[in-house]
Amino acid sequence: MSGARVRSYWGWGFEDAQPTADEIARTVKRFGPILGRRADEVKARTPRPLDEVDFPAPRIAAPANAELAALVSAERRDRAAHAYGRSFADVLRGFCGDYPHPPDLVARPRDERELLALLEWCSDQRVAAIPYGGGSSVVGGVEADVGDAYAGAMCIDLGAFDRLLEVDQRSRAARIQAGILGPALEDALRPHDLTLRHFPQSFELSSLGGWIATRAGGHFATLHTHIDDFVESLRVVTPRGTLETRRLPGSGAGPSPDRMFIGSEGTLGIITEAWMRLQARPRFRAKASAAFTRFDDAVEATRAVAQSGLYPANCRLLDGGEAFASRASKDGSSVLLLAFESADHDVAPLLARAVEIARAHGGRVEIAEGAQGAAREEDGAAAKAWRETFLRAPYLLNTAVAIGVVADTFETAITWDRFADFHEHVTRAVGKALGEVAGGGFVMCRFTHVYPDGPAPYYTFVAPAPEGAQLDVWRAAKQAAGEAVVSAGGTITHHHAVGRLHKPYYEKQRPELFADALRAAKAALDPQGILNPGVLL
Repeated sequence: MSGARVRSYWGWGFEDAQPTADEIARTVKRFGPILGRRADEVKARTPRPLDEVDFPAPRIAAPANAELAALVSAERRDRAAHAYGRSFADVLRGFCGDYPHPPDLVARPRDERELLALLEWCSDQRVAAIPYGGGSSVVGGVEADVGDAYAGAMCIDLGAFDRLLEVDQRSRAARIQAGILGPALEDALRPHDLTLRHFPQSFELSSLGGWIATRAGGHFATLHTHIDDFVESLRVVTPRGTLETRRLPGSGAGPSPDRMFIGSEGTLGIITEAWMRLQARPRFRAKASAAFTRFDDAVEATRAVAQSGLYPANCRLLDGGEAFASRASKDGSSVLLLAFESADHDVAPLLARAVEIARAHGGRVEIAEGAQGAAREEDGAAAKAWRETFLRAPYLLNTAVAIGVVADTFETAITWDRFADFHEHVTRAVGKALGEVAGGGFVMCRFTHVYPDGPAPYYTFVAPAPEGAQLDVWRAAKQAAGEAVVSAGGTITHHHAVGRLHKPYYEKQRPELFADALRAAKAALDPQGILNPGVLL
C-alpha cells in the first residue's frame, strides 16, 4: 500500500521515527556524566546497510505447490526483518549486520486453511515453523536459531489476521483475529465505545496473539495485570488440526484448555482468533504522585496500597534512579505514581484513601490537576504527553546501541516478605558484573505491577562498554541477573516470556514432572516438533 509506514528491519519502530541527532545528543548529555562520558566525546554510529551484510543463502526452497509458494518470500529484507525480536542484543546484532540464523523463508498466510497447509508442509519437510506477530520479543522468542535437526526454518507472519470479527455489546466481548496490532485493535473498538485496555510497552508494534502466547502484562498495575484475565476463548491451529475452546464467563470443568495455550509461546499451536473480555472506555480519572526520601518507606507504602483493596489502575513505584531517568524527581527521591479510573463512577474517593496511605508512610503527595473531576481519554495535554513518551521509550534502545552503551531490562516477581533481601541480592550481583566487565554502570528498579502478596520489580541496567564489547557486557549482566533472580526465589519472568534467552533459568524454576506433561502435550499436538523449537522445551 503506497504511503504505508516502513518498519526498521534492524531496530525498534518505524524508519521515519528513528531517534534524531538532537534526541541522541540530549540522551548523551543527560546520562553521559553518569557513564563517565562527555557529550563531545560520543559519536553516534549508523547501522550497517543491509546490502553490505554477508547474508546466508536459504537452505530450503519454496514449496512446490504454487498456491503455497505464492505466500512465501526469500527476499533479503523480509528475512532480516523477521530474524530477530527487539531485545538489546537483537537490535545490536541487526545494527551491526550480524545475521547468522535468519529464517530461510517468510510466509504470510491469509486464512486458517493456508496456515494449516503451511504447517503440514513444514511437518513433511522437517522445517521449523516460527510464529511471528509483531516481532517485539525481548527473549529470543522469534529467532530462527533451531540447530541442525531441521532442514530449515520458516517464519510464519500472521499480519494478515488483523480484523475485528464480531462484537457482543451485551456481554462486552469481541472476537478478534490474533495478528492485529495494539493501535489497530483499539481503533477498531473505539466506535463501539469499548476497549481492551491492555497497553504493554510494546503496544505500538505487538499483536493480540503475541500478548496471549507470552502472557503479556498490560496497563493495569493491580487486579487485571495480565492478558490472561481478558481471554474468554481461543481458536488455535496446530499441525494436528484446529481446535476452539468454549466461550464462557467461567468454568470449573477440569483444567482449562485456554490455559494450556496462554503462555505456550508458539510451541503447541498458533493462535488465530480469541474472544476477549472488554471494558467500557473510562470517563473518570484521578491521579497523584508521592515522593519518599527513603526507598524502604516507599516500598511499605506501595505494599499498603496493594493490600488495601482499592485496586488502582496505576500503582507504580520508581526508585531514585528511575525517577531521575523519567524526570519524575530531581533530588534522588523515590516516587509512587497512583491513578484510578472508571467508566461508571467518580474515583476521587479512592484516590483520597490511597493518598492517606502514602502520607502515613512519609510520602510527600502531589495531587494532579483536575483529579476530582471527570475526564475523557482524549482530553488533556498531560495524557497526550504520557502516551507519546510511553510509545517513544522503546526507541531509546536504538540510541543506546548507536552511542556504544549497554541498556536493557529484566523483570520478576517476589513476595513482600522476601523483597528487601531479594532486591539487595539482585542489584549487588548485576552491579558487580557490570563493574567487572564494563568498569561501572548502574541498576535501577521500578514496580510495574503489584499484588497483595508481592511486587513485580522491573530492573534497568545501563553501563559503558569498551569498543566492540557491547554484546559481552550485555551477556554478563543478563547472566548475572538470571542467576541472581532464580537463586533468590523470584520468577525468571513476570511478563516478558521465556523464549530462548530465559529457558535455562525457566528449567530451574519449572517442576520436572510438569515439564514431562508439557512434552506430552507437545507430542500430541505437534508430533514432528516443528513449532518454535528451542522455546520452553
